[in-house]
Amino acid sequence: MAYLIQPDDLLAEHGTTFAEQAGITLRDKPSPLYQLLVLTTLLSAPISADVAAATARELFTAGWRTPARMRAATWQQRVDALGRGGYRRYDESTADYLEEGAARLEQELSGDLRRLRPGRDDDVTSLEKALQQFPRVGPTGAAIFCREVQAVWPGVRPYFDERVLEAAQALGYPQDPGRLAELVQPHQLVAFAAALERWSRS
Repeated sequence: MAYLIQPDDLLAEHGTTFAEQAGITLRDKPSPLYQLLVLTTLLSAPISADVAAATARELFTAGWRTPARMRAATWQQRVDALGRGGYRRYDESTADYLEEGAARLEQELSGDLRRLRPGRDDDVTSLEKALQQFPRVGPTGAAIFCREVQAVWPGVRPYFDERVLEAAQALGYPQDPGRLAELVQPHQLVAFAAALERWSRS
């Protein structure tokens, strides 16, 4: 079929997941899932994905890979780490959001995002709504989290949000999520969704 860009070529050029870029080895465990939430929070501001990923790496290098450790850091320590990552326009407000988000996660979910994991019959919309209860995370951030977490949460698959589907349409790909997912191998699904997102920004 004649596509503007063949799926394999799109993957080769843009198929790095956002978690990979931020140095997150995503697994269905509390710490990497929390790291994905931190990255989602950073990506939810009007700032480049490169800066958000670099900033996430700074936070994780500082040792703040769990909500407890994020809360144990001082506000100034968080601001400094955000600045080192290049996140300077939003460093002070984000230092607050990260503390608030960590507190909410500990208090409401005992620090474990797996409590939000959909089962086979659950509506992914409920996950999107739950994610938006965290500071700064809106519909765009919730979509980023869902796109990435489908790598380890089968109940979310296949997940393609509106922006990704618009990119698919522009490339001549199917609009139906199931048919769109069939363009790549199952293990490439997250990278494919990320590639469509990145292409839409290029």
